[in-house]
Amino acid sequence: MDKLIIEGGQRLQGNVRVSGFKNAAVALIPATVLAGDICVLDNLPEISDVKVLGNILRSLGAIVTEIGSNKLEINTASMKQCYADYEVAKELRASYYLLGASLGRFKKAKVAYPGGCSIGSRPIDQHIKGFEALGATVTVEHGIITVEAERLIGTEIYLDVVSVGATINIMLAAVMAEGTTTIENAAKEPHIVDVANFLNCMGAKVRGAGTDVIKIKGVEKLNGCQYSVIPDQIEAGTYMIATAATGGDVTIENVIPKHLEAITAKLKEMGVDIVENGDSLHVVASRPLKSVNVKTLVYPGFPTDLQQPMSSLLTMAKGTGMVTETIFEGRLKHVDELKRMGANIKVEGHVAVFQGVARLSGAKVSASDLRAGAALVVAGLMAEGKTEIENVQYIDRGYDRLQEKLQLLGANVTRVLE
Repeated sequence: MDKLIIEGGQRLQGNVRVSGFKNAAVALIPATVLAGDICVLDNLPEISDVKVLGNILRSLGAIVTEIGSNKLEINTASMKQCYADYEVAKELRASYYLLGASLGRFKKAKVAYPGGCSIGSRPIDQHIKGFEALGATVTVEHGIITVEAERLIGTEIYLDVVSVGATINIMLAAVMAEGTTTIENAAKEPHIVDVANFLNCMGAKVRGAGTDVIKIKGVEKLNGCQYSVIPDQIEAGTYMIATAATGGDVTIENVIPKHLEAITAKLKEMGVDIVENGDSLHVVASRPLKSVNVKTLVYPGFPTDLQQPMSSLLTMAKGTGMVTETIFEGRLKHVDELKRMGANIKVEGHVAVFQGVARLSGAKVSASDLRAGAALVVAGLMAEGKTEIENVQYIDRGYDRLQEKLQLLGANVTRVLE
């Protein structure tokens, strides 16, 4: 396994370009199954999750061709069914999107219970509720989820909880159902809109994405298309936080500022200067910053995926700050690693209280999941001395060329084989 070694104390300066959105890409790739045709996806991030999904589709009979490092041509015409066993599905959570896409096209799918980062309970009951409402039979035996239907009939579906995964999976299944499907209490995240736009590009009729009511008028057939993935708001937010953490001066390019309003507001509250200029943000900070309280919420609230990097920033902010995690109960595992670096943090349930310290010290730490890894990178950039981060494979799942981009900003980051 590789590890990252960071010599802290370097001020980040310069320009960095944000890659395509990981959370959108991992839904768009399975969605190509619906086309039964050639789709070309551009602006894909160069991350392991994208590579894994490409390999999964190949194993299911699709022809997946890499066109450079950020583009895939995916031909799913030769696919006849979808059976993804545990060895295939265990690598990432997004393998469950194969259920909705394959149910939509083939009216049947078998996918092992998905894997991914261990950040707490992430049930798929709302996915199942949606499939059953459309007329499918769902069984779960020995860790294999089987969905099948003679026909799918549009209906009204109310999600008991706002779920990004369930919203997308139901959209995928419903685009080729008979009649109209209405999803109420739908998630509103930017990648919901991106998936809807991609489906419409293939010939679907999806309206209302980005609101809490999505209407889908079923069509008989979809076609291939070419589509470019939106910029990654979580990657952008991470670089904003890293800039603030190092008292840096960085222009973050290829962003959609509207998607970043929650993190922008919190950083400004801490004393960071942020200026919007079209599709870029100029971030300038000086330490110490003022501490704040953060509560994770569904979009457009503060994203859970940025809670952990934000936690690192709070370790050296002036005063007392609090983080309340409302989405995933397992998203405070990084706190113990931050304490090893000298942070003063107390955790009770889903709440972490941060008392700012004057300095962090480099240490050997280990990433427990993707965003915890990003948090440790931010902490390493802030700390005095050398920080060694193990389990870098988690970071590789969601950050495109992180080491290279940080080096271009002046960070002292190296990757070594452990």
